[in-house]
Amino acid sequence: MKPKLLLIVALAVCGAVALTSIAGAGQAAKTRVTIQVEGRDFSGKVKSPRLHKCADNRNVKLYKQKGPEQNPRTEEVVASDTSELNGDHGEWSTGNTGLSGKFYARAGRKPGCKPDSSRTLHTEP
Repeated sequence: MKPKLLLIVALAVCGAVALTSIAGAGQAAKTRVTIQVEGRDFSGKVKSPRLHKCADNRNVKLYKQKGPEQNPRTEEVVASDTSELNGDHGEWSTGNTGLSGKFYARAGRKPGCKPDSSRTLHTEP
């Protein structure tokens, strides 16, 4: 192969690798939201491989579930908190809501971070 052609091929390969890396860097990171309840106090964690961007300072909303499926578009937000970094995850807590029923937590879409909803918990009256 001629040196000039070899240089062109090498530059094309480097450019393709660089574009692939840039495209991958722009993908939203997975987010995982957990929920637990003690009495009427709801709390949980926000986990993500992009710890500072997606798990810290993340708005988490507590929804009261009406039907058999979660539907954050139509269900009422009854409490919210902003997660704070604690080691390898963010932590959120609503404090005592005084509420009973079915609830789940959700961290919505944020630039660079995927949204996620926790499992649904049921509290007795």
